[in-house]
Amino acid sequence: MGFPNPGLNCDSHRGCEFALATATRPHAPVLVTLKMSATLRVLGAAMATLFLIVAGSGGAAEITHIAVPGGKNGVGFDDLVFDPVLHRVVVPAAQRGQLVLIDPGNLSFATINGFSVVQDYSRGHADGVTSADAAGDKLLATDRTSRRLCFVDPKSKTILRTLPLGGGPDYVRFVESTAAAWVTEPERERIEIFPLITDSTAQSARSIPLAIPGGPESLVIDDSHDRAYTNLWSHQTIAIALDSRQIVARFGNGCAGSRGLALDPVRGFLFVGCAEGRLAVLDSTTGKLLGEVSGGPGVDIIAYSPTQRQVYLPSARGGSLAIVDIAASGAPTVVRSVPIPKGAHCVAADDSGSAYLCDPATGQIVVIRNPSTP
Repeated sequence: MGFPNPGLNCDSHRGCEFALATATRPHAPVLVTLKMSATLRVLGAAMATLFLIVAGSGGAAEITHIAVPGGKNGVGFDDLVFDPVLHRVVVPAAQRGQLVLIDPGNLSFATINGFSVVQDYSRGHADGVTSADAAGDKLLATDRTSRRLCFVDPKSKTILRTLPLGGGPDYVRFVESTAAAWVTEPERERIEIFPLITDSTAQSARSIPLAIPGGPESLVIDDSHDRAYTNLWSHQTIAIALDSRQIVARFGNGCAGSRGLALDPVRGFLFVGCAEGRLAVLDSTTGKLLGEVSGGPGVDIIAYSPTQRQVYLPSARGGSLAIVDIAASGAPTVVRSVPIPKGAHCVAADDSGSAYLCDPATGQIVVIRNPSTP
């Protein structure tokens, strides 16, 4: 099913067994049993359900693979988000030209079409719709091929309006307090800001450029504290005032390659994923380093579960997902490592703590329920 499987041993009664190292005893192998369910559930597409049982870890993680329509030869996934208003995980399906909305309850899904379709998948995530975010009861999405910002109605499953972008987009995020769309454009080293991005003004909105020399990479919004955070490509995370659109702080993150960001606005923690495999926890006000841990190499996008108070740190090169507990002090501790497909570089968390990972090579979303230690 796309998992790294050196020494995999299978039979029809016991399933498949192999050894992997756990975070609590990093040099001690633990027996893992993968058991495939007897049936395939069809909920908009075929989904194979596996049950991952980690002996001695005190819990079981149910793993489900959701195939994106037409994506069997690969999909250039990048950004994944959970929309609490729609109560859906939003998956931009890149060159397939669609948004996939997954229901966390039963894992059925719906699609919204109308974005750029590119027939030849070149690997990577340079084509089609690759980022999205909730904007009230609507969605924002960016299309890299057409270089347009799209305003989407998930109820009617239509693209209402589009706006031209001044550069190749990476992330789009919605700022509720100012009703603005922020779009990162790394090639131009800037964030393009569209104020008052509402139904009635979307066709005529004018953008405001915000220069980010040496970046921007990733983007998270803390509306309650008037802050946006983005990374420079190495060593630094910067804080931006949402209202004035001015850079107000620069934090050292210790990353040779700064990549994903996640946020706990209630406890004031900013999480930075480093390409080399580290997670840095910063105080979101002062930038003080509160702790750091190592997962595996090839970290890109990360996610935080407020309900579990855990960070999900995927290692795309190592084929593992580190589950990281975050203490009240901000100190991080890796409590479990779950095998994932190699190349799975993006992740989101829903409101129950389930993790959703992209598998670009197979065009699937891997859903892990109960990923953490009970």
